Amino acid sequence: MSFNRLISIGFAATLGLISLSANATIDAYPFQDESKEAEFKELINELRCPKCQNQTISDSDAGLAKDLKDKTYEMVQEGATKREVIGYMVDRYGNFVHYQPPVQSSTWVLWYGPFAFMLVAFIAIVVVIRQRGKTTTSTVELSAQEKARLDELMKKDDSKS
Repeated sequence: MSFNRLISIGFAATLGLISLSANATIDAYPFQDESKEAEFKELINELRCPKCQNQTISDSDAGLAKDLKDKTYEMVQEGATKREVIGYMVDRYGNFVHYQPPVQSSTWVLWYGPFAFMLVAFIAIVVVIRQRGKTTTSTVELSAQEKARLDELMKKDDSKS
């Protein structure tokens, strides 16, 4: 066997392994109804992987995300609504699993926290601007010696122009 033939076989084997690994990450969920497929894709992009940090179950390669995708597929195929699927996932994994958690006392920080932060920042900016305005508009009393020096400087300046 020639060296070139070995390189060709090695190159072909490498390409084959790469294509196998690429196909292994693509999950195939067959749908006969396009609306169910669209609902499935919407759901797997709305649900967060409980094991990963800030990844949807669509993006995650975790085994748990695969299980959640399978369960979502199963429920959508059985005719479950989007609300039922999300409710099922929230019952098992809490509000963390949904990127849009409901407005509850436990999620107030998520919903209202940014607005409260912006309000506090706005108030701080207004206070700082007001304090700067006070310092710039305050008058400084000059002593008699300083007034005389200022008049002298102004007269020199007027004589130049």
